[in-house]
Amino acid sequence: MMRTVKILQNQNRIFSEISSDVSYPKQGSDFSMRMVFSGNENYTIGTRNLKIYPDSFLVLNEGTSFSRRIYSDVPVHTLSVSFAPQFLKDFHRSQRSSDRTLLDDPFATWQNDVPNFLETLYPLSGDLKFNMLHLKKHIENNVDNDMLYNEYMHHSLALYYRVYNQEVVQKSKKLDFLNSQTKIEILKRLAIAKDYILSNYNRPISLADISQQACLSVNHLLRTFKQAFSCSPHQYLIKVRLQRAQYLLKNSTNSVNEIVDLVGFECPSSFIRLFKGTYNMTPGNYRVAN
Repeated sequence: MMRTVKILQNQNRIFSEISSDVSYPKQGSDFSMRMVFSGNENYTIGTRNLKIYPDSFLVLNEGTSFSRRIYSDVPVHTLSVSFAPQFLKDFHRSQRSSDRTLLDDPFATWQNDVPNFLETLYPLSGDLKFNMLHLKKHIENNVDNDMLYNEYMHHSLALYYRVYNQEVVQKSKKLDFLNSQTKIEILKRLAIAKDYILSNYNRPISLADISQQACLSVNHLLRTFKQAFSCSPHQYLIKVRLQRAQYLLKNSTNSVNEIVDLVGFECPSSFIRLFKGTYNMTPGNYRVAN
C-alpha cells in the first residue's frame, strides 16, 4: 500500500492512496470529496452501502461517520480532498454573494454560512475530473507548494458548486411539490435510489429493491424519479451499465462477453444493440477507436 497525506497550513487536507486490500473502521472528517481513478471503493454511511467508481465521487459533510473498504484484484487509486471548516465557510460566503442560484438550494442552512450538502454520489467528469487528475499528478510528483494546492482546492469547490447546482438545485425544481420540506425529503430518498443503482448496477436489481431502499412506494418512486432525472429507474440503470461498459472497453482487456457479465447484462446481443443505439458504433469498434 502507498499512502500520501498533504496537510496544508490552513488545515485543508489531501489524501492519495494506492491499495488492493485495506479497511478503515468508523471515522469522520471535515467536508470532503472522495473519488477513485481505478477499480472501486466501498463506503458504509449509517445503513447505506455505496461504491465509488471512476465516473463518480462521494461528498461527505463535516462530522459524518463512515467506514470504507477496498478489496480488489488490481490496485485501486483513491483521492480525497478535505476542506477545513473556515476555508469552506469563507468560500461559501463569497460564492453566495456572487451566485444567486445558491439561494434556491433546498439544503442551505444560511445561519451557519455553509449549506448542508446532499451526501450522495455525483458525476465525476469534465473540468472537475481534469482538475482532480492534475491534483493527483502533483501529489504523485511530491510537489511541495501550499499556494498551488490551495488554488486547486478553491477550484475544486467552484467546480463542485457547479455540479451541485445541476444535480441538486435544478433537480429539486423539477419535483412537483409546493412544500419545501417535502421536496427536501423526496430528493434525499431519490438520491438513495440513484446511489443504490450506481452501487449495484452489475447485479440483478428490481423496482421493489430500489423502492425499498428509498422508502418510497413503487408508484411514488416511478413518478418522482422521472421528474428529477428525466428517465425511469430502469432507463437510468441501463445508462449506467452502458457507461461502465464504455470504461471497461477503453481501460481493460476483458472480452465483450466478459464485459457483458461484469456490467450486469444477461444477453450479449441485447447489449450490443443497446450500445450501438446509444453510441452509434458497436462495442468492438468503440474499443478500436479508443
